[in-house]
Amino acid sequence: MKKQLTLTDKRILITGAAGFIGANLVTELIRSGEPMTLIGLDNMNSYYDPALKEYRLGEIARLAGENPQISWRFIKGDLADKALIDEIFDEYKPDIVVNLAAQAGVRYSIENPDAYINSNIIGFYNVLEACRHSYDDGAKGVEHLVYASSSSVYGGNKKVPFSTEDKVDNPVSLYAATKKSNELLAHAYAKLYNIPSTGLRFFTVYGPAGRPDMAYFGFTNKLLKGDTIQIFNYGNCKRDFTYVDDIVEGVKRVMTGAPERMEGEDGLPLPPYAVYNIGNSNPENLLDFVDILQQELVGAGVLPGDYNFEEHKKLVPMQPGDVPVTYADTSALERDFGFKPSTSLREGLRRFAQWYKEYYQV
Repeated sequence: MKKQLTLTDKRILITGAAGFIGANLVTELIRSGEPMTLIGLDNMNSYYDPALKEYRLGEIARLAGENPQISWRFIKGDLADKALIDEIFDEYKPDIVVNLAAQAGVRYSIENPDAYINSNIIGFYNVLEACRHSYDDGAKGVEHLVYASSSSVYGGNKKVPFSTEDKVDNPVSLYAATKKSNELLAHAYAKLYNIPSTGLRFFTVYGPAGRPDMAYFGFTNKLLKGDTIQIFNYGNCKRDFTYVDDIVEGVKRVMTGAPERMEGEDGLPLPPYAVYNIGNSNPENLLDFVDILQQELVGAGVLPGDYNFEEHKKLVPMQPGDVPVTYADTSALERDFGFKPSTSLREGLRRFAQWYKEYYQV
């Protein structure tokens, strides 16, 4: 059961607002033209070039300035700073919270585990606690907490496509373990404090102004410099690539459908809790992905037409923490929200290549 919410005149807190998905979500909410108050939080860390985050914030500020119906406030700060999170909730009293701030990346979690515990565990706990106390003294409080999980929680699941009904108790990276922990914590807080919560398992998000640590972006940087790209598991990996606009549309729809609060037979709350996959439901082989990417980079003029790709490819073994396939079963998202991602990989990579050429002035 869903409680239908409107975003009109709502106060919406978006953490990770300078990040890839966060900035695109803020942009889409501004473009919707509905009056609302948007509060963005981001620590602007240097996991990748902060200039890209500044670029996204600049685009948001420009759009917000053109839309007088929107009140936009950006706060630079860390999710792990409990006093700051409490202060933001006290001042702005958000109706809807979208927690997209997290330390991302599977391989980096092997090198720098502290970043994942601080952001993904402590930071998320701070958000949950602030949501809990938003109901103090009979206040209306948070109507819906939406938070980012990840397809990484499926680990090395052999059954495909991955369903939210699948058992996901065997993570193969610390990153995956922190995301599964988010789901467990959210469920506990939903049960104890009746916080309507929805987790979203994102599948390999890509697009313009994305994360440079993702394969499509990193490959482009290396090819442009004449370096060799490494294709893991000898190219025998499949990824369910999901274009960022599809992710944002899914998030926006989910924001308006909070799990209904209900009582169980014992008079205690049934947890108002849900988890959905958001993916393209069309896994692509990495070698095919690289082939499409190189065609679109040539087509956009990022690389010359006579570029010798074979000289710049190297097939290598699987990396620790990686999985051979990701594949989303999105039937629950379709059933409850009437939405299924549909942007083709070629179309998405074409838009990325065009943005890359313009942004880097290739």
